[in-house]
Amino acid sequence: MASSTMQILAFALALLGVLGATVATLLPNWKVSADVGSNIMTAISQMQGLWMDCTWYSTGVFSCTLKYSVLSLPAYLQTARTTMVLSCMMGCLGLCLAALGLKCTRWGGSHRAKGHAAIAAGGCFILAGILCLVPASWFTNEVITTFLDSNVPESSKYEPGGAVYVTFVSAGFLLASGVIFCLFCHRKRDYTSTSTSTTFPDKLLQQQINQEQLQRDLIQCDLIQREQQQREQKDFKQQTSPNEQSSQEQLQWVDKGSQGKVQAADDIQQEKPLHEDKGTQQFYSPSRVPPKDTLAGYSLQDYV
Repeated sequence: MASSTMQILAFALALLGVLGATVATLLPNWKVSADVGSNIMTAISQMQGLWMDCTWYSTGVFSCTLKYSVLSLPAYLQTARTTMVLSCMMGCLGLCLAALGLKCTRWGGSHRAKGHAAIAAGGCFILAGILCLVPASWFTNEVITTFLDSNVPESSKYEPGGAVYVTFVSAGFLLASGVIFCLFCHRKRDYTSTSTSTTFPDKLLQQQINQEQLQRDLIQCDLIQREQQQREQKDFKQQTSPNEQSSQEQLQWVDKGSQGKVQAADDIQQEKPLHEDKGTQQFYSPSRVPPKDTLAGYSLQDYV
């Protein structure tokens, strides 16, 4: 959290530095001369910049003339032109890379790519600050040296103007932002955990892959549970099959025994007596003829 805050601060400083360097490059007041004359049309102030010379008269008229000839310019002025343009270009490039390397942004690729972009942006800002600081220092040295020279007339002496101070401040902003970007970039601990498990350019893609992995795990768990249930059913069937056979055999023996008892009862019923008296019952086998009753052949007269 602290590193992302520092990156945002560095980005704001870099933006101010690039804007300041651009404005300072276009301003005409790199050195200023204040020579007040007695005439009403006397120039109050003369200013010289990198691209034009301007004069401000006491009547309020402000006129500027462009410097068309490049070869006629002194070396420090040609150098200042070149370095300031390069500084603005490097600053713009650094802003583009910094936008990709910020932690609070979604674009820029993986964490490792964002770290590289942040370091590259910091290098661009440092280089832009140096390119901005060199012409400002050289230009200021030339102005001060000329001002302290006694052989130079008073009308030709100049002082450093406001554009030089803006250039120094812009260079400071660029250097500070570059150092912050290099120090507070994505360190190894920020992306070592993701590098071991394959880095992804977007968090949404990583979440989708995690969800797919969870679904696969759930499907595998279901398959394993089904296999276990099938195995348990097979084991249960194998254990219950011999018990069923023994019970079937017992039922068969019981059926045979009941059938034997029924046949025995039928035989007993067939062996019941064919002739029964009221007083006594005598049982005879079917193969033997029952004896005749001798008393049945006598009449009442015979008894009398």
